[in-house]
Formats: sequence, C-alpha cells, structure tokens
Amino acid sequence: MFQKLAIPDVILVTPKRHGDARGFFSETYRAEAFEEAGIPGPFIQDNHAYSQQPGVLRGLHFQKPPHAQAKLVRCTQGAIYDVAVDIRQGSPTYGRYVGAELSAENGAQLYVPEGFAHGYLTLTPDCHVQYKTSAYYAPETEGGLAWDDPELGIEWPMEGLDIILSDKDKILPPLSALAPVF
Repeated sequence: MFQKLAIPDVILVTPKRHGDARGFFSETYRAEAFEEAGIPGPFIQDNHAYSQQPGVLRGLHFQKPPHAQAKLVRCTQGAIYDVAVDIRQGSPTYGRYVGAELSAENGAQLYVPEGFAHGYLTLTPDCHVQYKTSAYYAPETEGGLAWDDPELGIEWPMEGLDIILSDKDKILPPLSALAPVF
C-alpha cells in the first residue's frame, strides 16, 4: 500500500505481509510497483545503521546536487520516528516536515525524495535501520539542518528520552542559514 503524506512527494509504503504459524513473508521492494506509485528508481546503494540506545537522533541530513539522494527507509528491528523536511526552494511546502513511525512490527517504509533533509529518532533500544539510496554517498556534498530548529517545529516524540547526537549533528545550522540547494 502506498500513501502520500501531507507533503505528497513523501510516500509511506506499507508492504503486505503474508503470515502463518512460521511468521510472515513480505515483498519489501518491487521496482514496477514502486514506479507506478510515483517512486522512481533506480536505488543503487543500501545502508544499514545500528543504534544501541533509545534517543539516538540521526539527522537532519541531505546530499547536494549532483549527488542528491532519494531514500527508501525502513526499520528492521525496534522502532524509529522518521522525518523528511522539504528544502526545495519555491516549493509550496518549503520548510515543512512530515513524519511517521517505522518499526519492525508495522513493516512501514518511508520514501524521501531528493530535495528533502532526512532524520530519525530511535524509540526503542537496539534499532536497525536499513535504507536504499538513489545516489552513492558523496561526503563532499553533505549538508544538514539542526534537528531542533524552532522554525521547523518538528514534534519529535522525545518523552522520557535523552537525545544522543553525533558531534557533527550538534552543530548543524537552522533552516534560515541554509543557502538555496534545490
């Protein structure tokens, strides 16, 4: 099932699960079905991130053209709150965000197109997050936004969590300091 969110370019994907006494089977990616739903390919790199503690916040990250990335994100163990922020200059939803809970239990995935900053917060211990990207990692094109920028107003589900950030993520700028990228 493909559901366009409040920013319609961001799509929540909930693959069908076929279960029985052994567990379940789910087709998590099929190029033709994704293309029909407005999610173009190809994806050319797969990444896997592990976070030991709840409260790990990774983001908000993006890559600038010519290495801009679309992402297809899923949580294969634990649960995360996943966020996409529109940073496309001139977009009617510029500076707005959408978020969704992705978990091993719900099997949901979030498609984040190029032109969005992306980040997530771990809600449980021992989270495994896997995601596909449409471009290779190119550190010279990395950019980011402050996760707690009041202008973005992201409502992270932080109750009872101590936020854990990388040193790099602690110094990311607010949206107002971002030069036009997309």
